[in-house]
Amino acid sequence: MKIDKLFSGFNISSLGLSAQRKRMNAIATNMANAETTRTQDGGPYVRKVVVLKGGKAGTFASQFQNASIRMASTDANHFVDSAASFSGTESVPGAVESVQADDNSPFRKIFDPSHPDADPEGYVKLPNVNVVTEMVDMISASRAYEANVTVVTAEKTIAKDALDI
Repeated sequence: MKIDKLFSGFNISSLGLSAQRKRMNAIATNMANAETTRTQDGGPYVRKVVVLKGGKAGTFASQFQNASIRMASTDANHFVDSAASFSGTESVPGAVESVQADDNSPFRKIFDPSHPDADPEGYVKLPNVNVVTEMVDMISASRAYEANVTVVTAEKTIAKDALDI
């Protein structure tokens, strides 16, 4: 048995932990900027999402090879297209690759002619961030992170018990 096969479960779980950490960072950034109407680019803040993709072909995750997915969203406006670039990401058989992308959903508009960022008609573009959706995504990412931690703990126990034999 090759030694790298012994640690493949740790590798898969560590990539899962990394993907969920990226999701939590994106969610925290989105919630912090939920009302930001002016960024360095000049427009309102654009919601960030983490796009997940299955690992190498020939694995149990290969069914997702051609379909990038966005985790835990119930609103059709919060899905992103699969145009995110995955070049340069590490690919472990059966694992998940992740990359951060911008959400393409439209900005919210409110009528407030007194706002400094209002357009000539009096409408203000607000970020495409829905705090309720972000909270649901945060709970989902937190639970997925906990599941990966449980897997790592179980693998450590199995490895320790194998050494005790």
